[in-house]
Amino acid sequence: MISVEEARGRILEALSPCGAETVPLAEGWNRVLARPVAARLTQPPADVSAMDGYAVRAADALEGATLRVIGAAPAGHPFAGAVGAGEAVRIFTGAPVPEGADAILLQEDATAAGGTVCVNEAVRPDRWIRRAGMDFRAGDTLLEAGRRLTARDIGLAAAGNHAWLAVHRAPRIAILATGDEIVLPGEPLPGGGIVSSNAHMLAALVRAAGGVPVVLPIAGDNHDAIGAAAEAARRCEMLVTTGGASVGEHDLVQSALAPHGFTLDFWKIAMRPGKPLIWGRLGETPVLGLPGNPVSALVCSVLFLWPALARLSGLPAAPLPLRMVRLGAGLPENDRREEYMRARLETDAEGRAVVMPATRQDSAMLRILAGADALLQRPPHAPALQAGALVPVVSLADLGI
Repeated sequence: MISVEEARGRILEALSPCGAETVPLAEGWNRVLARPVAARLTQPPADVSAMDGYAVRAADALEGATLRVIGAAPAGHPFAGAVGAGEAVRIFTGAPVPEGADAILLQEDATAAGGTVCVNEAVRPDRWIRRAGMDFRAGDTLLEAGRRLTARDIGLAAAGNHAWLAVHRAPRIAILATGDEIVLPGEPLPGGGIVSSNAHMLAALVRAAGGVPVVLPIAGDNHDAIGAAAEAARRCEMLVTTGGASVGEHDLVQSALAPHGFTLDFWKIAMRPGKPLIWGRLGETPVLGLPGNPVSALVCSVLFLWPALARLSGLPAAPLPLRMVRLGAGLPENDRREEYMRARLETDAEGRAVVMPATRQDSAMLRILAGADALLQRPPHAPALQAGALVPVVSLADLGI
């Protein structure tokens, strides 16, 4: 058996980002930039007013002074003239500051009367003026390649005058559930049958990570069905199977894929839950074979599929996103396998964040998994811990799953 860290390293080392494509700006959210985004204009393009008020010369706008209003500058309609001594121009937020003005007198600090305005509070030079290029200038790099785009990034790219973005293709992930005993939700259950939950759970995780799930029909425990599904997966960036990853009489994934060009890298990891996990290639298509137990499948997906999707999407390889949290209840010592316990992040009586491991950790109990929002990591041979000890935690909420 190999360690979790070694397994993740070998998976990520074998993957490369998907190629680039150009998409409309509105479709760029959550995609990873393939090329930097540079500003195509200067923002703001000229000195503009930051507030509604009057464009004035600060030397004239002393408290108690009366200025003659010579025009107006609404946003989108610049004032064509210049502001001279004792003059003011009515101005609105975002409008270019007229020539000669060096400050903005706020409308709440002024009293308008006919064609004049009285200064109720003196202004300073440059007050309430956004200078040209204060945000960015033409040619500035706004967003670096390799960045997953947020809503804020989309706004910045739009402000830089980009209607299209070059992003990495979203990885297509074929998902194959195997087993004679499983049926789709809503279908009649045969004797000894169970409802297939893994494929739908994994499809949701793939979407959350920015990928495109391709759910294949359930394959029974026979070589032909699994082999046919494998051929259908060759047009995808990865094949993920669930079930059949062990070496029992009915665990057929490895043997069924072998005639189609499958080569194995590893298939055992020193972890709990999720020891039987397959990693290899079906020709050029990476294959990740997950255990059939739902909890094991989800935990392994967080540890291996999630970072693999990030790499395929164009992000650099990164360590597992762990944070240290105080333990809310004592734990016994751990054995030789690295453990990931289902847990909840809570707040104790003193207002501190604590992590509470579930009292039952069975790898088939989906209800406990759904009620958890964190995985508590325990290294191999970890000693017994008392409440209050700091422990590493993966927040499922942070990942959006």
